[in-house]
Amino acid sequence: MLRNIKSDYLNWIILIGILLLLLEVLFFNGGLIVTFVLSIGFIYLGRKWKPRFVGKAFFWIGWIWLIGTVLNMMTFRYFLCVVLLYIIVQFFQSQKQPKVIKPVILEGNFKAESEPYLKRQKIFENKFFTSQQTPEHVYEWNDVNIQVGIANTVIDLSDTVLPKGEAIIAIRNLVGNVQILVPYEVEVHINHSIMAGTVAVFQEQEQRVINETIVYETAEYESAEQKVKLITASITGKLEVKRV
Repeated sequence: MLRNIKSDYLNWIILIGILLLLLEVLFFNGGLIVTFVLSIGFIYLGRKWKPRFVGKAFFWIGWIWLIGTVLNMMTFRYFLCVVLLYIIVQFFQSQKQPKVIKPVILEGNFKAESEPYLKRQKIFENKFFTSQQTPEHVYEWNDVNIQVGIANTVIDLSDTVLPKGEAIIAIRNLVGNVQILVPYEVEVHINHSIMAGTVAVFQEQEQRVINETIVYETAEYESAEQKVKLITASITGKLEVKRV
């Protein structure tokens, strides 16, 4: 996550954190240094005497004391607020400007001579904040298996050629919407698990779902030559599957 923050912003965040720590130690909580020294001393003595009961007691008392001190620090609360604010800002930016992922297909990049397997090009990457969608031009299909944090995912199957048999799409996300655009001639199996959100499949009206697993399957799925199995799991968000 820190790699996405500009270095200037990161420097300012760290500088402000250091200033807050100095102010807290010098003016608001002068005993902070003593508390740190004592807790670290307890941990050190605990490790030194660890085989005995007294050593174990000192070790865990030192860690509990140290963690409690850190959680009560004003500086820790500042960094916690910065992280939460960054997550919220990234979420709203991902909603407004989804990033388009265009896979680059490199032919002849296989090493079948030295390895017993072929490495295929991925369509999507695991992203925590950035929304993703399939490219607008024709692309080569590969099964999708991704984990997403707080973002939207759009997969348009009309711009690719699905292989004969079953194509797999597996998406696990925390918060966000998933939209799958399916050609009319392709049969679909849907297995969707969600804590709280909405589901809209084909002509069905959008329905609210609370802590459920929903399974849909088109009538000719088992006998179809081309079919897609969609497996999704989310804490909250919307799943939309429609024909194009």
